[in-house]
Amino acid sequence: MIDALIIGGGPAGLMAAEVLSAAGHSVTITDAMPTVGRKFLMAGKSGLNLTKAEDFGTFQTAYGESKAILKPILSAFGPDDVSAWAEGLGQTVFTGTTGRVFPTKMKSSPLLRACLARLTEQGVTIQTRWRWTGWTKDDTGDVATFDTPDGPATISAKTTILAMGGASWKRLGSDGQWAGHLLDAVAPFQPANVGFTVPWSDHMTQHFGAAVKGCEMRAGDLTSRGEFVVSSKGIEGGGIYTVSAAIRDGASLVLDLLPDMSVADITAKLRDPKGKQSMANTLRKALKLNPIKRALLNEFGHDSGLSLAETIKALPFPPMSPRPIDEAISTAGGVRFDALTDDLMLKSRNGVYCVGEMLDWEAPTGGYLITACLATGRHAGLAAARQLQTSQP
Repeated sequence: MIDALIIGGGPAGLMAAEVLSAAGHSVTITDAMPTVGRKFLMAGKSGLNLTKAEDFGTFQTAYGESKAILKPILSAFGPDDVSAWAEGLGQTVFTGTTGRVFPTKMKSSPLLRACLARLTEQGVTIQTRWRWTGWTKDDTGDVATFDTPDGPATISAKTTILAMGGASWKRLGSDGQWAGHLLDAVAPFQPANVGFTVPWSDHMTQHFGAAVKGCEMRAGDLTSRGEFVVSSKGIEGGGIYTVSAAIRDGASLVLDLLPDMSVADITAKLRDPKGKQSMANTLRKALKLNPIKRALLNEFGHDSGLSLAETIKALPFPPMSPRPIDEAISTAGGVRFDALTDDLMLKSRNGVYCVGEMLDWEAPTGGYLITACLATGRHAGLAAARQLQTSQP
């Protein structure tokens, strides 16, 4: 029997393994994929955004309804700690102009390799292509069961940490199939950080692939100043992901095309004292609206019931449906916090903890996702280590 079994080799599982092995416990990580950290590696394709350097009060608001539950976990391992962890693995970091923190090398692979090297030094065993299939019983109690390349296998462990991700990006191993083994503890999955289907008219075809920048997006109580992309499917990108939870839950998207100008400023610019310019030229020359912004104004601005200046400041999008869950960056839903102790242990299974994206929380992209995964992995790892220590004869 080993001390600790960790099922799932993403950031949360790797952090839990680091904590437990550093405390001297025998640890085995299993992962259903051929290699660990696949979603983590994908996150670094365009520059690995590890965390966000900002006031903690502001930082925790990104977690919405879960911020109170996550506050003590993130207080113990927040943005500064994430940066220190990366640098402790030999990967220097820098903070961009928006407060986002990146490794200097801008990639996931060097950090993942360094993390795995540390785990190897600390005696951690990693088994890949091992898919968890639930539990069975033997003389020692509950035993985890797996499908492996060599057939069915079992692992008996004193404590288990489940770190199997949410239900998006199946090709990277995050498919949510584990939920069938924890039904009484799981809230339904929903897409988070997701794009939306938009029923474009034909004239928008020429703008597919265009990035919309310099706008403010509002939906419900959420606001974003990021950018997004217009595609044949609809809209997607960081700016939309920030407000996607509100849109998914029924709020309308409103776009401010010129967030740094007032209605009065725009009205004054729209006046053509010589009366010679067409409205299209006025929008282009006087207001500096680029082709994609003008196209969106033409697409959705005719029936707003507002003046042109007011419409530019509050362009309403039609009702939209989220893209399929497997296209989402992350998911809401998962193991409910009311099914867990403060240590993130399942109330129904002593010694079994849940961490990372498989928990029922959501946050926008921008470093918040990885930070909370690392923080919950550490939190449960420390709790499991304490439990192992107190259970020793």
